[in-house]
Amino acid sequence: MKRLFDCIAATAALIIFSPVIIICLLLIARDGHWPLYSPYRAGRGNRPFRMHKMRSMVVGADKNKMDTTSANDNRITKIGATMRRYKLDELTQLWNIVMGDMSFVGPRPQIDREVALYTPVEMRLLDVRPGITDFSSIVFSDLGDIMASHGDPNIAYNQLVRPWKSRLGLYYIENRSFYVDMMLIALTAVAIVSRDKALKGVVWLLENMGADADLIRVASRKEPLVPTPPPGADDIVTSRG
Repeated sequence: MKRLFDCIAATAALIIFSPVIIICLLLIARDGHWPLYSPYRAGRGNRPFRMHKMRSMVVGADKNKMDTTSANDNRITKIGATMRRYKLDELTQLWNIVMGDMSFVGPRPQIDREVALYTPVEMRLLDVRPGITDFSSIVFSDLGDIMASHGDPNIAYNQLVRPWKSRLGLYYIENRSFYVDMMLIALTAVAIVSRDKALKGVVWLLENMGADADLIRVASRKEPLVPTPPPGADDIVTSRG
């Protein structure tokens, strides 16, 4: 049922949003370079695939190995900043859904350098198709702002965001359903207009799903993020000890 919905909805969305996609591609291409950015990402079963995004940064922005982007990153183009604000740069990922590489809802796909840091527990995130959105996409929709106050966004991401992003992803995998998918898609749309309302919706959904208090507390984003070990890290330390 999930795959059938993905195929039908993604095809319809591509048709509906094709004028927006074409306009964005033409605006990006004004700098004389290819308007799509198609990096490899880890898919289901850790199989690599090319994830298609509309280019929101200058050409060659990925050469500095900075995998996490802050809001004040000078690599982001003017049109790119607008597309990121309204998630327009991700519309081309609808094609990835049609091709079966991705789903509407699922853990966000990661590059191989990030997957190499996964604990055995986190590797379970690769048991399902990656998605355009999930719990963490809403909870950390301000990722750029979080990273802006840190000198090294990569380190800050792995210490502050990744542990909870993985926990939210694992919780989704263990409790996924068509109802949860529809709620997350709706809340993702709400987040574009009002992040506060979307966060309240996520908290409500997690509470009704029976999530633990720590997960709900972090999802509310009312408290500062603090360095936290990723899920499964304690098991690694214990086994080595």
